[in-house]
Amino acid sequence: MTHGYRTGGGTTGTGWGDGPRGRGGLRATASRYALLPLRLFLGVTFVYAGLDKLTDSRFMSAAGTGSIGDMMRAVRDSSAVPTLVDLALKNPEGFGYTIAIGELAVGVATLIGLLARLAALGGALISLSLWLTVSWQSDPYYYGNDLVYLMAWLPLVLAGAAFLSVDAALAARRRTL
Repeated sequence: MTHGYRTGGGTTGTGWGDGPRGRGGLRATASRYALLPLRLFLGVTFVYAGLDKLTDSRFMSAAGTGSIGDMMRAVRDSSAVPTLVDLALKNPEGFGYTIAIGELAVGVATLIGLLARLAALGGALISLSLWLTVSWQSDPYYYGNDLVYLMAWLPLVLAGAAFLSVDAALAARRRTL
């Protein structure tokens, strides 16, 4: 029985699976670009977060209102992994610069699709460390946005940036050589 779309391995039907671009049509095109909005959102967000930290002198201080040091001291006892916070507190400014530069590098690499899986893994690790330290005490848990960012990075860790990326251009070039 056909309903105007493919129901299995048959060749009849003229639904989403067929189209002007041959086998796959609109569905294949949509699937190909499905992760692009996520990649753009995460890339722009991480570039912004990194630049925001790097340009905020109050944040990049060991102490004072709005500083990385004060934030780390405030979350130390409620974090899931207090030893990570203790490590950050040994050099709060260095930790702040490390996170900011990491966010910037991950964001740029994600936007241009360079070493996309590795960049996504870096973004996931940054999000995981922030979830386990800064937003762990969020109640209910889904109020902590770092967990959502961690989950958002996982599809990019698995799939990379197969389209509109430096990785895709390099792969195409290798195929032609």
